[in-house]
Amino acid sequence: MLPVETISIFLAASIALALTPGPDNIFVLTQSALHGRKAGILITLGLCTGLLVHTAAVSLGVSAIFQTSALAFNILKIAGAVYLLYLAFLAFRAGTATLEQTGNENLVWQRLYSRGIIMNLTNPKVAIFFLAFLPQFSDPSRGSITTQMLIFGGLFIGSTILVFGAVAWFAGFIGERLKGSAKAQIIMNRIAGTVFAGLALRLAVSER
Repeated sequence: MLPVETISIFLAASIALALTPGPDNIFVLTQSALHGRKAGILITLGLCTGLLVHTAAVSLGVSAIFQTSALAFNILKIAGAVYLLYLAFLAFRAGTATLEQTGNENLVWQRLYSRGIIMNLTNPKVAIFFLAFLPQFSDPSRGSITTQMLIFGGLFIGSTILVFGAVAWFAGFIGERLKGSAKAQIIMNRIAGTVFAGLALRLAVSER
């Protein structure tokens, strides 16, 4: 049984980290402003699906590969940077396009959810962060380390959903106010494209 104090400290740290500006919450912010709250929530769920994979990887020791292997780290970060550049290209090309103009809405929602997953899984720094963060709160005297890390991973994901959900809600509110203006839509897409390109550059030059 994990002590209440440990859980409280972990949750406080997780919420603080989720609030810190980074690629994931900026991604949620821009997409929510462009496509609405539902898009932001779906992307958040996609990101958290990726966190489930990272939690499992840390619990099984797989994430250590990205900390010890420069080749694995570089391959994954290049894949992530290329994907972000692809999103930047789509944003710059979008113009005044909205979800309603894309045809199959269900397909659009699936793509947004998938974007969240890919965005998270192609960032090796997330894997290394989990590898460094979760074990700090684990204690062999309390039982299985694997079980403890799975619990902490679940708590971190819950905190992320809470914070990113709030970001999606407020950003979606701003986006709704700007939907009536074609010029505003174009500017928002250009901003999103610039943000994606910047995140791609940041990921490409990052080190372990």
